[in-house]
Amino acid sequence: MPIDCIFSIIDAYLALNNESRNPFVENAIQYTVAAAHATFDKNKKEALDKLLLQGLDITILGCNDFYSYRNQIEALGLPLTPEALATLPPFTSITFNSEESNGGNCKPEVAKTGLGSSAAMTTAVVAALLHYLGVVNLSTSSADQHQENKNSTDLDIVHMIAQSAHCIAQGKVGSGFDVSSAVYGSQRYVRFSPEVLSAAQATVKGMPLEEVIGNILNGKWDHERTEFSLPPLMTLLLGEPGTGGSSTPSMVGAVKKWQKADPEKSQETWRKLADANSELETQLNMLRKLAKEHWDTYKCVIDNCSRLKPAKWMEGVTEPIKAEVVKVLLKAREVMLEIRNHMRTMGEAAGVPIEPESQTKLLDATMNMEGVLLAGVPGAGGFDAVFAVTLGDSSRNVTNAWSSHNVLALLVREDPQGVCLESGDPRCREITSAVSSVNIK
Repeated sequence: MPIDCIFSIIDAYLALNNESRNPFVENAIQYTVAAAHATFDKNKKEALDKLLLQGLDITILGCNDFYSYRNQIEALGLPLTPEALATLPPFTSITFNSEESNGGNCKPEVAKTGLGSSAAMTTAVVAALLHYLGVVNLSTSSADQHQENKNSTDLDIVHMIAQSAHCIAQGKVGSGFDVSSAVYGSQRYVRFSPEVLSAAQATVKGMPLEEVIGNILNGKWDHERTEFSLPPLMTLLLGEPGTGGSSTPSMVGAVKKWQKADPEKSQETWRKLADANSELETQLNMLRKLAKEHWDTYKCVIDNCSRLKPAKWMEGVTEPIKAEVVKVLLKAREVMLEIRNHMRTMGEAAGVPIEPESQTKLLDATMNMEGVLLAGVPGAGGFDAVFAVTLGDSSRNVTNAWSSHNVLALLVREDPQGVCLESGDPRCREITSAVSSVNIK
């Protein structure tokens, strides 16, 4: 059966379910099937068509970390702590911001934590289908991911298809970092040229999808992705303030308007922010190097600093290597304060709360706690979230302090692995068996 007929069947089914259509899922399915057709030979295409005519039953489960459950926790009379959040079963039904509905016929808005759930969902659907259809062979979550890029090509295919599907679904070429993170895990990232996705945008103009996908897979993807992770014995915490979310598009729009109105000042601020971000990366990489070369000394310093306020980290330190570790820790803090200052300057000039005053007070208090290296607002800033990087076992102090300020510390952690086949959910055993039995050889 021609691929156009396959897509006609998909479109007809989706049209029957118009009330619950999701452009991210829809594009993920169509782009993935087209990718299989674009890469398979004639025999595999025939097997693929037979498989698709049997239908696809796709169940999408949302990880709790992507959604807000503070209402359920408060309703149970539990404190706003990660321990209380952990009592909820995995894939708990999502909640809604009821105040957004205001009665009438409008849909209530899903209460999200702002971690890029649409990008993660698109990537998960693309990766699962590409694996199911035999285009890629993904590793399991328990596999050793430190082997030298053994499945790099497969992940590159997932990345290209997921970026394209997500771009078309949201109607613009964004940063792409959320999709890249979902595919590859922790990294240093520089976005690809928007022209790379001109082929994907051509589908809107009527170009056959299989041809478009072929162009995408053979396109010049010029993004930069470099290995990056936190130094050892450090924990990334993310907190949900529960003060109402910020509209990222409107905040970005305000910043762009300021850039046009005052290009000289905005470019200067932007350059200083970029330089500070690069300097923070340098300091963290230096800590990773010190940990690798002087592990016992590094561990001793981190353990000691985890119990002290930053002002006391250098007290009594005389050994050269220990002093070097502390100096780098303090330099990282200094650079983080610069970053926050530039973000506040940008927000004030653009007239948007990139680091709102309420967040500033919370972040200043957090950075002055025992064992806290960094604290700030992630992403585009605003009221959505705060983050902290803690040393050793000091994270518990931060989560308790945040709880007293009505901030819920989430369970999410830094993940260097990226997309993989999960095995934690019992239902995955049945799904994995199905994948094994119908995988196209």
